[in-house]
Amino acid sequence: MSADAKILRGRTLTFHAEPNGPDDTAAYTCLEDGALLIRDGRIAAHGAYAEVSRAAPEAEAVDHRPHLLMPGFIDLHLHFPQVQVVASWGEQLLDWLNTYTFPAEVQFTDKTHADRMARAFFDLVLSHGTTTAVAFCSVHPASAEAYFAEAARRNMRMIGGKVMMDRNAPDGLRDTARQGYDETKALIERWHGKGRASYAISPRFAITSTPDQLEMAGALAAEHPDAYVQTHLSENRDEIDFTLSLYPDAPDYLGIYERYGLVHDKTLLGHAIHLEPREIDLLAEVGGKPVFCPTSNLFLGSGLFDDGGLRAKGIQNGIATDIGAGTSYSMLQTLNEGYKILQLQNQKLHPLNAFHWITRGNAEVLGQLQEIGTLDVGTEADIVVLDVAATPAMALRAEAATSLSEELFILQMLGDDRAVVETYVAGEAMKPQSGSPARD
Repeated sequence: MSADAKILRGRTLTFHAEPNGPDDTAAYTCLEDGALLIRDGRIAAHGAYAEVSRAAPEAEAVDHRPHLLMPGFIDLHLHFPQVQVVASWGEQLLDWLNTYTFPAEVQFTDKTHADRMARAFFDLVLSHGTTTAVAFCSVHPASAEAYFAEAARRNMRMIGGKVMMDRNAPDGLRDTARQGYDETKALIERWHGKGRASYAISPRFAITSTPDQLEMAGALAAEHPDAYVQTHLSENRDEIDFTLSLYPDAPDYLGIYERYGLVHDKTLLGHAIHLEPREIDLLAEVGGKPVFCPTSNLFLGSGLFDDGGLRAKGIQNGIATDIGAGTSYSMLQTLNEGYKILQLQNQKLHPLNAFHWITRGNAEVLGQLQEIGTLDVGTEADIVVLDVAATPAMALRAEAATSLSEELFILQMLGDDRAVVETYVAGEAMKPQSGSPARD
């Protein structure tokens, strides 16, 4: 028995499959007095507390009853350099980028600034129960270095990449096709597959990349087939029109990325709201992954993501906060707004499906089910502890809850960082103290 083994006790919930409906109890396991044995950063056992504690009598026990223990949340699309432009007033996408985002990102050429923002960023995602995220960094290698170094210091499973953008951006925020290739190549060699880090080749979107740069990005994707590709697709009607004016020979927006070998089963496509039939068929054929960003889509007035329509075509969708056009770091609040967007389209997001989505579902999108997204034995011990009665309003509502689904829906609609009791990363308690400054 390892001396650092520990047992987390509480109500445990993990999913085995996407629930087919509220009565699909085979899709998940919920133990009222459950326990997780953690050893060397991984889950060594999961079962009833009496059984797990009997099998590991020397392990330290941490009692989280009556709270709910789940896999840590997974956020598939956000922007690390935008932490200081969250809640910047209005505008639609292209104006918002020029007015707020690009001026903020210019500052990330400064390593001191990038390092400070990385500490604050990771404090925030952990305080909201997120243990894995996929982030865009700025065009500057210093931004990606700060992001990956801070993730490594906290031993978090994180994915990211410096954006590649060689046009339609201000001075100080452009690379060149060759520079973008060389800097990305060096970052991949330094970080991809090291510890818990993975790299995402990141042409920001077609508007900010010339054909030469997208060709270079495609070359990187071919040279590193185990790396991810992340970009943006069809978020806003004006964006689509501008994009197609820059690539007049493309059949559609997705066809631009397709031409350069950037669309495959490890491609994460933020937004994907206004898709043409050919684009949907291509995503279904090659396994590209749209990522739903509800708070951002509402904030910028971009449109309504058609989750049900895409799923009906066999397409696997992710869900994400999209900080900083997104308005909350909380995957719980992301589910809240996602529920409303789907309601407007007569699509339902049941709480069981919602919590599957931000855990096992997003892990499946990443192809990382063997490591994260469940409480299965052998997976990494990234765990969030949730309190359904965290606020007076939640506690009052919880008094009348009579089922797991009701409790989850309270968390989904009313929860935020206050509902996160603790966040464990590889078995270590990592939620920052409320109000604490960025870690030194």
